[in-house]
Amino acid sequence: MLSIPQLLISILLFIVLFFGIGFILNMLLRATWVMAFLYPVVVIGIISSTNDISMWSYVFSPFQSFPVLWGVVVNLKTADIIILSSGLVGAILSGITIKMLRNRGYQMF
Repeated sequence: MLSIPQLLISILLFIVLFFGIGFILNMLLRATWVMAFLYPVVVIGIISSTNDISMWSYVFSPFQSFPVLWGVVVNLKTADIIILSSGLVGAILSGITIKMLRNRGYQMF
């Protein structure tokens, strides 16, 4: 059970973490929305770390792996969904920030 301060700190941490990662990836790869598209893979990695299924099993045996993943996703608590959603917000904000900076003439790398 998460307390309110833990939830707020987790939300802020995920926003800042994925904003930073997304910002750096957007600068280096020059693809504005790369982290927003990679974020579902990261979420699957985070969620699948709670069970015994490896990431490779989603590629090599998807018919056995995805039903287990779906069962874990359905049983996520509200706080977990909020925290993971805040990471997506951070990834989207990094894309918006890079787009605004490029429109204003800033060129990174």
